[in-house]
Amino acid sequence: MERTATGQEELYRRLPSVNELLLTPDVEKLIGIYGRDRVVAAIRENLVAMREKISCGEISAEALEGEICSISDEVSRGLQRGPEYSLKPVINATGVILHTNLGRAPLSEAALAHIAEVARDYCNLEFDLESGERSKRDVHAERLVLRVLGIADGDVTRWGAVVVNNCAAATFLALNALAEKREVVVSRGELVEIGGGFRIPEILEKSGAILREVGTTNRTRAADYEHAVNEQTALLLRVHQSNFSIEGFVERPSLKGMVELAKTLGVPLFEDQGTGLVSRIDGVGLDDQPTLRESIETGVDLVAASGDKLLGGPQCGLLIGRADLIAKVRKNPLLRTFRVDKLTYAALEATLLECLTGQTDALPLMRMLRVDAEEIERRCHALADATRSENLSATVIPVESVVGGGTAPNARLKSYAVSIRHRRLGANELLKKLRLFDPPIVGRIAEDMVVLDLRTVPVHHDETVARALEQL
Repeated sequence: MERTATGQEELYRRLPSVNELLLTPDVEKLIGIYGRDRVVAAIRENLVAMREKISCGEISAEALEGEICSISDEVSRGLQRGPEYSLKPVINATGVILHTNLGRAPLSEAALAHIAEVARDYCNLEFDLESGERSKRDVHAERLVLRVLGIADGDVTRWGAVVVNNCAAATFLALNALAEKREVVVSRGELVEIGGGFRIPEILEKSGAILREVGTTNRTRAADYEHAVNEQTALLLRVHQSNFSIEGFVERPSLKGMVELAKTLGVPLFEDQGTGLVSRIDGVGLDDQPTLRESIETGVDLVAASGDKLLGGPQCGLLIGRADLIAKVRKNPLLRTFRVDKLTYAALEATLLECLTGQTDALPLMRMLRVDAEEIERRCHALADATRSENLSATVIPVESVVGGGTAPNARLKSYAVSIRHRRLGANELLKKLRLFDPPIVGRIAEDMVVLDLRTVPVHHDETVARALEQL
């Protein structure tokens, strides 16, 4: 251990300083082209990379000398490439389909094409081409949303839809528009917190609505809602439990029971459905998940949902409901602060059209949900066979993928993954190496090995993953 440490110290001492490199003729030329600040930053980046190789024991004295001699060339190449974007595509090998930290649902080819088409030139975002007058941006999605949910011909005389920047915004806006300074009745078992610190009680408070809790954490009955309703009640609120479930001694009114109760009491029922699941999808572990179609058909007055979860579209919040309630939401001055741009409308419109025409397999989300486990296993074996080496062991293991995104906490999908162990690198170091690859590869650790679940990796990226592993 002492000899290793001494050897590393010697390699560290051989590294030149930034000032030494700035005085070399080649680097002085680069300063004249790119400016001192950019050149200094590029040199520091290269020196940091060399120090990391030394600390990991990945470089010999001879190899280090070679890298030091070529550092000006490497700096020049980096400067020619230009600055890297902070936001970049990654390969998701975690097995979490709707990974919130990785951007949730990838968009379809049709959505990407429509975004490019709309972004390239001007568009009729708020302009009526027939009359030549100003119009509302909602028209680009409202009828399609309603038709996808089975509302005949997108009937906007009785129903309406508003698009905002996410489901939290939709919930907040509805509460503020319909229940400010009035009571909203909600079960204690539905006072959820989801990722990023989004808490239903805090949203209620900020919206100006007054929280009226009923029932207990595990049991709430229709009578609890009925006893809480008074002249100050504005809404009954039903919330999707998102990323947890309660089992055992539990009770909760059915959606149909809640609709009937709301009608009897003369109070609108607002459902934060959350997931954006339009209709049932068989065989993928979502059988118990509520759907938007069921909510509308059962008679819910107002529903909020996400666009980038089980709908498979862009990040946005959908607010769908009775035309009179949607009209009140549209009159709220806060709507402008939450509205979405032309690119979101373009992606949402394309996604909805694919749902409407039955082309849901064009959505990457649906392909990942439905892909056969045996096909994933074959890909894993091919990847493992291509990358095994003296330094790298790769085995195929059965795993369970999850839907993620706060949608179906109990859903598990049979899948397969490549489990990787490196002869010299620990699991955390190996995982970091993969994250620093171009494009970055994000996996997970299980039993001190790196696990790459190919359910969430598009087939065309298999070769990219293999190349990264070969370099390790």
